Amino acid sequence: MDFSIKENILIDKIVEQVLLEDIGTGDITSDSIVPYDLKAKGIIKTSEEGVVAGLDIAHLIFKKLDPEIIFQEKIKDGVKVARGKVLAEISGSARTILKGERVALNFLQRMSGIATITSKFCQEIKNLPVRIVDTRKTTPGLRILEKYAVLMGGGYNHRFGLYDAVLIKDNHIAVAGGIKSAVNSVRKQISHMIKIEIEVENLSQLQEALFEKTAKLPKIEFIKPKHSIGSNTITAMQSGMFFGYLGLTNELIRRFKRELGEDSVVVATGGQAELMGNESKLIDKINPFLTLQGLRMIYEMNKL
Repeated sequence: MDFSIKENILIDKIVEQVLLEDIGTGDITSDSIVPYDLKAKGIIKTSEEGVVAGLDIAHLIFKKLDPEIIFQEKIKDGVKVARGKVLAEISGSARTILKGERVALNFLQRMSGIATITSKFCQEIKNLPVRIVDTRKTTPGLRILEKYAVLMGGGYNHRFGLYDAVLIKDNHIAVAGGIKSAVNSVRKQISHMIKIEIEVENLSQLQEALFEKTAKLPKIEFIKPKHSIGSNTITAMQSGMFFGYLGLTNELIRRFKRELGEDSVVVATGGQAELMGNESKLIDKINPFLTLQGLRMIYEMNKL
């Protein structure tokens, strides 16, 4: 692992904490049965195929317990391996090996699991102009290791914490009274070097975010453009919004029909129902009041 001094200190504390949690005042089983001077050898191998992550942590765990332990890595983190592959060989004090094995395996299993599932996600989108990025929804205390595992699986790290990037979400927007107010408040408080991201929930919020985050472009109206290729920045964004949303709608309908049957009737409702309904050949009917009619039916069924 190639970490900064701060990150290495954090990892060191994690290892010390987990060893204290598991060993406490000592391994009363091994210390009672295994002679203190008995030497042993062991191997760590995979039980199924996957992407390896956490070997450096496993190494550090054994070295913390006994600096004389020999830990030889047979593979590097980030490599995909088959079932039964030997990842490392350990030799030294039998007591030390028995004390550290469970903690080391716990980290290897968790981190390799994260790396493996990340790798699978990355394979699914390898031909698309997108990335698999992690979040802050990590195991408390283990974020640095879990984010490292995402990297080993081919993913990318998002912000590490609340301090290194701005992410304006629904609660911030609600408190501020809108995206414009939220962005303006942030700009007054932080350096212009810090990235600002906005999490939007609908097209109107996207339009407002584009207005606030770009060079103060006019608000972009969500209508069908005259041409798919825009003649300027505004019409190009308009085209991307309209045809992107139309493509998303059509793909969802195709998937629904595959699951529910090709004879399913597709009804468009909601704020953009007429716009999408008139453009998509997969939509059978347009009913802007479908939700209200459904609520009325539910009410009538339950009012007795």
